[in-house]
Amino acid sequence: MSLAIRSIGLSHIGDAAGTPLAGDAIVCDNGVITWIGQSEEVDVDAHDVVIDAQGAGVVPGLIDSHVHTTFGDYTPRQNTVGFLDSYVHGGVTRAISASEVHVPGRPTDPEGVKALAVAAQRSYQHYRPGGMTVHAGSVILEPGLTYDDFAYLREQGVWLAKGGFGAVSSPLDYVPLVRDARKAGIVVNVHTGGGSIPGTLERMDAKSLLQIDPNVSFHANGGPTAMSKEDNERLVRESDMALQLVMAGNLRSSLDLCRLAREHGQEHRILIASDTPTGTGVVPLALWHLTAELVSLGGLTWQQAIASMTGQVADVYGLDAGRLDVGRPADLLILDAPLGSLGETWAEALEVGDVPGVCAAITDGVVRFTKSRNTPAARRTVGVIGSSAAPSAGGH
Repeated sequence: MSLAIRSIGLSHIGDAAGTPLAGDAIVCDNGVITWIGQSEEVDVDAHDVVIDAQGAGVVPGLIDSHVHTTFGDYTPRQNTVGFLDSYVHGGVTRAISASEVHVPGRPTDPEGVKALAVAAQRSYQHYRPGGMTVHAGSVILEPGLTYDDFAYLREQGVWLAKGGFGAVSSPLDYVPLVRDARKAGIVVNVHTGGGSIPGTLERMDAKSLLQIDPNVSFHANGGPTAMSKEDNERLVRESDMALQLVMAGNLRSSLDLCRLAREHGQEHRILIASDTPTGTGVVPLALWHLTAELVSLGGLTWQQAIASMTGQVADVYGLDAGRLDVGRPADLLILDAPLGSLGETWAEALEVGDVPGVCAAITDGVVRFTKSRNTPAARRTVGVIGSSAAPSAGGH
């Protein structure tokens, strides 16, 4: 299918600089961005679907790097069906598993956690809830796993691991596990801050994280309890691991980490994620709410914030999504300022602390909706031409 979007306003291609599109029009064919240019060059009759953005902006689809998937579009933690589809209506077009730790009766032995990770990876391989891509299958690091186990998992398509929920007796027990997993080509995320559920380590501080050396400090602002300001500073100054800030964490610590990242020129390490569904609940607008707080209160620019949910996430996890470039997946959002906002554009809305309105979401080059059922109503209503265009999802 061929999709064209024209009359695009304020845009952001997903890089750290917040570079705008080289034009005001995009063409997508068979799920891939194939052309970027000027609206007057778009031949309306040459495409199955044409969207007139009417001046609304375009950014890459958001990538939530901390989602507790299990199997299907269901969360046992909140006993909720359809939460991933609802997250698409919040602008999340890709979810990265934070491990399938919420599967009831999850195994804890090496063979069991390997089987769970492979099963989860396979189950979402071709399953697209609401059009979302789910990168599932994150092996839970347990005592007894070896380099050979991680190499086997990588061969099977599992490329994620999570530390913090295993039956280890001390944080430093993770050092050989993380070393072997990373050597096998697996991206390792490690719990940061206080323990979140009974039976886990009481606390993971900066001293331990620096010795463990994962790719990502998962919920560096606490999940839900945070580290000290001194630990935050050590993590920023003495490591190069990604600093994932989550809505379900500690806002004070998020603001502190943002300040430190700005002072030391480390904004490129920040990832904005949700850490849901958990006890905090199912929160389709989690990324936008935290982003509005970090931009309006934490000193992040809107350009840096969008990159923290798109291109910077893709860089850390080795994904080809997260940027609006020719040859990249056609996952993107059309945004506008919400009705009544003091901001004139979606970016100015973030600067005053408002969540933008998502006018439309496209994944795999397919229009999934033309009016979000979750974000505030946008000022503009996009025009859509074509028999393949998705209907509006309706209002609140």
